[in-house]
Amino acid sequence: MIAAVVILLVMGAVGWALNPSRDDFAWFLRLRRPAWLTFEALIPLIWIGIYACFYASALLSWSSTSSWGLMAGYLGLLLLVQSYTWLICRTRCLRNGTRIGFAGWAWGVALAVVVAPQSQPAWLLLIPYLLWSPVGTAVTWQMQRLNR
Repeated sequence: MIAAVVILLVMGAVGWALNPSRDDFAWFLRLRRPAWLTFEALIPLIWIGIYACFYASALLSWSSTSSWGLMAGYLGLLLLVQSYTWLICRTRCLRNGTRIGFAGWAWGVALAVVVAPQSQPAWLLLIPYLLWSPVGTAVTWQMQRLNR
């Protein structure tokens, strides 16, 4: 029970700390998007689902291993994922988003490889992020080209 609360609090703190300012986010919202991005309104719901999977995966990993190293791996992934929008907005450079998006996906793959032998359910809960992350990175890459 304590682990569940601590993991949730850490996720909330990271989300709060790496939330872009209103002005920075307004800049981001004004950027042109690829024409094929017809599902943008669903992206917040997709991310809520992915964060729920992160939470459940971390909790299952902790229950299986009590490994602080794995928790550090989850924290690293969370920091990379949450810093995507913050970094783009803060630096006003979409290239940074493409880079951090790829770095987050690579970290997620590495974490999944480490988690898989410890807990199959925890590993499976990382799959939504591993599938979605390349889509987000591709959108950012396309946005770079549209907003030069």
